[in-house]
Amino acid sequence: MSYLLQALTLLIQVAFSFAIGLFVIRVLAEACRAEFQNPLSQLIYRYTNPVVTPIRRWVPNWKRVNLAAVLVAWLLSTLSRGLQQGLLGGHLPAPLGLVVLGTADLIDFTLVFYVAMIFGWTLSSLFGGDRRHPAVRLLGQLIEPLLRPWRGRLAFGGIDFSPTVIMLALLLARILVVGPLRALGYDLGG
Repeated sequence: MSYLLQALTLLIQVAFSFAIGLFVIRVLAEACRAEFQNPLSQLIYRYTNPVVTPIRRWVPNWKRVNLAAVLVAWLLSTLSRGLQQGLLGGHLPAPLGLVVLGTADLIDFTLVFYVAMIFGWTLSSLFGGDRRHPAVRLLGQLIEPLLRPWRGRLAFGGIDFSPTVIMLALLLARILVVGPLRALGYDLGG
C-alpha cells in the first residue's frame, strides 16, 4: 500500500472513530442516565440530535437504549469498513459480510472505548484529579454500572482491583466475541 493510501486510511479511521464515539457516548449516557446538565453531555446531544431525532420517528427506544443512535453508530462503522476495504483495499466484501464486519467493528470499538474510559477514570482517581470536572463526572457515570457490582468484592490490602478485572474481562470479550465475529464476516464477505 502506498504512503498516500496509508495516510488516507488513517484519516478515514480518525474521522469515523470520532463520529462513532459521539454516538456511542450518547447511547451509553442515556442508558446510564448520565447527568444531562453536564456540559459534555450537552455538547454530545447538540451534535448528535440533528441525526438521531429524525430516525427516532421510525426507530423507538428499547428500555433505556437509544436504538436510533445505535443504528447510526452501526451505519458509520459499516461505512468505515466499506470505505477502507472497498476504496483502499481494492475489493468490497459481500453485503452480508460487510454487515457482520460492521457489527464486529462497532462492538470492538465499544469494548476498547470502555477500557480506555476505565483506565482514564482510574488514573484520574489515582492522581487525585478534580472530581467536579465535567469529564471526570461523565466518565464516572458511564463506567459506574460496570464497576458497581464488583466494587469492594475485589479489594485486597486496601486496593480495589475491580477496574483491573473489568478491563481484563473487556479485553477477553474482544478476543472471544469480536474475533470469531470478524472471522465470520471475512468468511461471508469472500
